Amino acid sequence: MIDLGLSKMVMIGAVALIVIGPEKLPTVARTVGNWIGKAQRYVSDVKAEVSRSMELEELKKMKSTVEDAAKDVSQSIHTSSQDFEKSWAEATNLASESSSEASLSLSETVPEYRHPKKNWRLKQGATPNWYKARAGVRTRALSGAARVARYVCPPLGGVARPFGESRHGGGRGCHCSGHLPRPGGSV
Repeated sequence: MIDLGLSKMVMIGAVALIVIGPEKLPTVARTVGNWIGKAQRYVSDVKAEVSRSMELEELKKMKSTVEDAAKDVSQSIHTSSQDFEKSWAEATNLASESSSEASLSLSETVPEYRHPKKNWRLKQGATPNWYKARAGVRTRALSGAARVARYVCPPLGGVARPFGESRHGGGRGCHCSGHLPRPGGSV
């Protein structure tokens, strides 16, 4: 190849300055730079195309080896399934011949299944309601509003409460004389 050192580049620049002139030298240098850039891009594109083609050939080789392996596996599965079907057919033929003899003896010895006829709903409903009430088991579901209405004291004689004062549940200083029992707590 051409060996361009720093001294040769300076020599070429001096000759170009004398031949072309100082006015046209920047445009000529720009044009030459563009050509060199295009040449470098072309060379890099060719290199990339060659590497892609080499990778494509490798992929084709790998594809062919994988396809061959898949064919071998499918053939081995097919032969083993045929062997199994043959052995199964032989076993079922032997079993059908012996089952006709054994069916007479089995029908007499095997008892028939009978359902125990137990009703699980009866067992759940056997607990009396008075016991559920004493134990605190809920028999009916209450909504949130119904719970508040049941377990919170009403306001004093219809008088509106001041802002920020909330309903209370019958604690100390309650104005009510009697409360409904609170679930899980005292009055």
